[in-house]
Amino acid sequence: MKFVDEVRIQVKAGDGGNGAVAFRREKYIDRGGPNGGDGGNGGSVIFVADPQLTTLLDYRYQQHHRARNGEGGMGNDCNGRSAEDLILRVPVGTLLRDEGTGEVLADLSEAGQQVVACKGGRGGLGNMNFATSTRQTPRFAQDGTPGEERMLRLELKLLADVGLLGFPNAGKSTLISIVSRARPKIANYPFTTLVPNLGLVQYKDGLSFVMADIPGLIEGASEGVGLGHQFLRHVERCKVLVHLLDMGTETEDREPLRDFDTLNQELHKYSEELSQKPQVVALNKLDLPHAQERLEPVTRALRERGIAVFPVSCATGLGMQPLLDAVAEVLFTGRTDKLRVEPPPTKARVAKKAAPARGTGKAPAKKAAVKKAPAKKAPAEKAAAKKVPAKKAAAKKTSARKAPAKKAAVKKVPAKKAAAKKTSARKVAKKAPAKKAAAKKSPARRRRS
Repeated sequence: MKFVDEVRIQVKAGDGGNGAVAFRREKYIDRGGPNGGDGGNGGSVIFVADPQLTTLLDYRYQQHHRARNGEGGMGNDCNGRSAEDLILRVPVGTLLRDEGTGEVLADLSEAGQQVVACKGGRGGLGNMNFATSTRQTPRFAQDGTPGEERMLRLELKLLADVGLLGFPNAGKSTLISIVSRARPKIANYPFTTLVPNLGLVQYKDGLSFVMADIPGLIEGASEGVGLGHQFLRHVERCKVLVHLLDMGTETEDREPLRDFDTLNQELHKYSEELSQKPQVVALNKLDLPHAQERLEPVTRALRERGIAVFPVSCATGLGMQPLLDAVAEVLFTGRTDKLRVEPPPTKARVAKKAAPARGTGKAPAKKAAVKKAPAKKAPAEKAAAKKVPAKKAAAKKTSARKAPAKKAAVKKVPAKKAAAKKTSARKVAKKAPAKKAAAKKSPARRRRS
């Protein structure tokens, strides 16, 4: 089946039926009065998202779609029949856009979602609705309103969880054929894939996700060069992008790093939101000898930017499981730890750090002296701090030694005092009798004289 992802169609809703002008005419009933019925409503045009469809091929060859008109009213109080709505089924992910204004009318991104693109006309009222006490025979009715008409542009954006990025012949079709049951056309020439291919990847623990193989991108794709618009339209809905770098290319104008920068520039030009989606960078075709020689310099260059790489070989299946693990972690958990690495120290960064020291001249030496000074003083201070307790200990020892001497002296003082008291007592005792004796003798001597 041919894949078609953009068509222009014209849709027209049904007109409403006109009301009837009729009067009741029966035998033996004179002037029965108005009995014209109302007209039926016209059918609307409704778009429904059908998960069983994958292409807009049906609308490529049939571009005019019109719903039926409502029936007109009839006599005997009979209303016209309303027309059925016109159901147009489109694939899930179809975008409805007004061709004249470019306005987005609806985005059918869920299965079973419906939207009324053109509303049908309303049926007119018959003359029976206009009869009053003063106007008993109205001879007019109301016409139905016309249905809406629009020129639409249908754009299909595939709903996929993971999208494959890469230049033509980078190995995207081979990758999706290995990890899923999709069987796209694979050949050794650029632009083998002309239409997107979807594949269901069965992951661990019952988890699964949809991967899209989209036509290759070249420089200028954001401006419509090659299949750029077709590629970028489908990759917009993807949550995770797998960027395949062709390590086996032998052309002069193709290098892995140049391809990586060119593709990201095109994504940024087309949509800033698209350029910010998480990317899993994979280095493909490592089964080739010259690809092994490029592996180390390309890996080192990307790691300097902080980007983790996953070496793979779609031909042999090398490195498929680590790649799927990284994709599943970003898709189901939202974490991007495996996609980023710490950039290794480079000469440029060392030079940037050393640049201020060269400009200041002697400032670094002063800083070093300032840093060394505390280092020299610190041991001296510590030594002094250690000696202080020693002096205090010596002082304590000396005080401890002197303390007993003082106590001894204090003890000797009472002994001296006691001796002094004894000596004074003895002297007083000896002198007292002598004085008394002298006193006794003196009167005798006085008397004798």
